[in-house]
Amino acid sequence: MKLFETVTEMGHEQVLFCHDKERKLKAIIAIHNTNLGAAMGATRLWPYPSEADALRDVLRLSRGMTYKAACANIPMGGGKAVIIANPEDKTEDLLRAYGRFVDSLNGRFITGQDVNLSPDDVRNIYKETKYVVGRSEKSGGPAPMTALGVLLGIKAAVEFRFQQTNLEGLKVAIQGLGNVGQNLCKHLHDHKAQLFVSDIDPQKAEKMHRLYGATIVDSREIYSLDVDIFSPCALGGIINSKTIPMLRANIIAGAANNQLENEILDGRLLQDKGILYCPDYVINAGGLINVYNEMIGYEEEKAFSQLNNIYNTLLEIFNLAKTQEITTFEAAQKIAEKRINQPHLLGVK
Repeated sequence: MKLFETVTEMGHEQVLFCHDKERKLKAIIAIHNTNLGAAMGATRLWPYPSEADALRDVLRLSRGMTYKAACANIPMGGGKAVIIANPEDKTEDLLRAYGRFVDSLNGRFITGQDVNLSPDDVRNIYKETKYVVGRSEKSGGPAPMTALGVLLGIKAAVEFRFQQTNLEGLKVAIQGLGNVGQNLCKHLHDHKAQLFVSDIDPQKAEKMHRLYGATIVDSREIYSLDVDIFSPCALGGIINSKTIPMLRANIIAGAANNQLENEILDGRLLQDKGILYCPDYVINAGGLINVYNEMIGYEEEKAFSQLNNIYNTLLEIFNLAKTQEITTFEAAQKIAEKRINQPHLLGVK
């Protein structure tokens, strides 16, 4: 990987490599854009196969956060961080060492909880820096809000694609049953959708079957199911040239980040196949909306007003894509970049 060429091409302002030998910390903080405000993005702890994989992930995730904030009308920039480690090797000392690196950025980067970090872990990071959100869990944490946002996105896609406003009887395949996936199952069950689920943890799948009557399918079969909606809620890169030919769903609407392995090529493959794709950084913005509102002083009415806007933004994206004959990914980028380059649209001076 040509480091500066890659960073320049993706438009990043700063990439910080963090190392603490004594505490076995290896982390990367990527600040993509601060036009609208300080870069906000959660921290992911993951045993990446290589440092290049970790860098590639944090660069894509941080760029997605810039677009996510813009599309959600949140006056914040985009950033992200990854800690390269096995979850079982996580310690308070490691997290506090990471917190000191966050603090060294003096507020240019504000972080929170992502994969393999708990609220307690976030509170350990907070012992070293005030630039952390999601410590209080006043609103129940980011997962419920993210799931609600995905539900709203599914409703927008169903309205646009099927010209209907209810989900009753629709078949939804959910890949990944973490906190967001499980919350989404509940919402869809409440709306009388038929659920098909897969997860690497069979106990989570059994729980969804027991609670909501979900049909459990093998992880290799989830792509090829004859369903209306495919909802990726695990890790990214799973929509690609190998899996797209298998897809039979009409809509892709899920919570996972970076769902498209190649955003341009895979977006066009989906378009050619007539599959309506909900850009991930738009539909999964509920977590960002949640922690941003906790940071500024949580007001439920304001937070839910911003959350409900996910529905309207996706309809705007779908209509722009149709009118200009571009992919929904490209349409989302156009809307996000307009807001990023014109900060006054969000009230940013």
